Amino acid sequence: MYENLAILAIFAFLYSVVSGRLDRTPVNGAVVYLVFGVIAGPVGLGFLDLSIGTEGIRLVAELTLALVLFTDASNANFAVLRRVFRLPGRLLLVGLPLTILFGMAVGFVLFPELGWIEIAVLATMLAPTDAALGKAVVSNPAVPATVRQGLNVESGFNDGICVPILFTFLALASGEGAGESQGAIALHFLTHEVGIGLGVGLGFAATGAWLLRRAADRGWIEGPWLGIPIAALAFACFTTAQSTGGSGFIACFCGGLAFGALTSERKVAVLEGAETIGEALSLLTWVAFGAAAVLQYGGEVDWRVVSYAVLSLTVVRMLPVFLCVTGLGVSTDAKLFLGWFGPRGLASIVFVVIVGGHDLPGGETLITTVIVTVVLSILAHGLTANPLSTVFAARREA
Repeated sequence: MYENLAILAIFAFLYSVVSGRLDRTPVNGAVVYLVFGVIAGPVGLGFLDLSIGTEGIRLVAELTLALVLFTDASNANFAVLRRVFRLPGRLLLVGLPLTILFGMAVGFVLFPELGWIEIAVLATMLAPTDAALGKAVVSNPAVPATVRQGLNVESGFNDGICVPILFTFLALASGEGAGESQGAIALHFLTHEVGIGLGVGLGFAATGAWLLRRAADRGWIEGPWLGIPIAALAFACFTTAQSTGGSGFIACFCGGLAFGALTSERKVAVLEGAETIGEALSLLTWVAFGAAAVLQYGGEVDWRVVSYAVLSLTVVRMLPVFLCVTGLGVSTDAKLFLGWFGPRGLASIVFVVIVGGHDLPGGETLITTVIVTVVLSILAHGLTANPLSTVFAARREA
């Protein structure tokens, strides 16, 4: 354990030293984390002794997603969202369900041996996008603001929306053969786990926002301590909901929305430190992903897995986007740009770890397919973010 921690700490320090320089190149952070994990992992040099099934990796991955869900939701500016929500609203409310349905359709063709629930799990695992992998797109001022905001808001919310969908399918899968109807299982999940998660999230958010306002007004909290309470609040939402039979991820997403609405005037300062903690946890998750998952399932890769991965990043993502934004006055270039920049990242990785803890039929096929898709996404979207942003901006100006 100490050797693993020492290696991760040294790598985190060295990456921090050159991170600013790497941000200006096509080699984004996820590529570096992933490659390091593969090289240092059991199949590489063997410095890191990690397995995807270990509780430690699952805990880090779950806490990472919990913090990201909380901070992303807290960052939502409802005044801005009301002005620009037409585009991301279509992407979330129409494009996301279509993406899951298209992913299921492709899954039925390529993996006929899997049941509909397993195929639905696969499609849902690969539905959320990750703006961090397309940072050069959402932060490039040359890209039209509506496109940048659309992609940013979409990626900030779609993982939170996919969480209850995924857990509903997992509940249906675990309830098969238990004598309950699928409708009863889904209803129990929605009323129990979602209800508890919602209650815990709103309760912690309201209490935490009130306490932080009181502390800030009296000058009791300042400087480096500003980010600590947010991370602690997110982790408290997650762990309390999980330990009481609810969904911790739903608690974090709903709690984050409530916290952001209740602290709109001060949230920028307090969220900055929590986002830094989230970045550090993301680094650990990506390295663990490279060390424990990428080559662990390499023997399962076949033409069907690669085909699904390629289609997931292209047709399954791009066609729903093209359809759902029709009528909004979006140009064909912008539709293609929005459709292409739907990188798969952190949420899909955490879903891999979660699904790995369930004994699903064809589970290895599901995990392998998600891993291959994420790896292809890291490479394809990371390498094309800067060049395609430049080309798209130039075409808009022409």
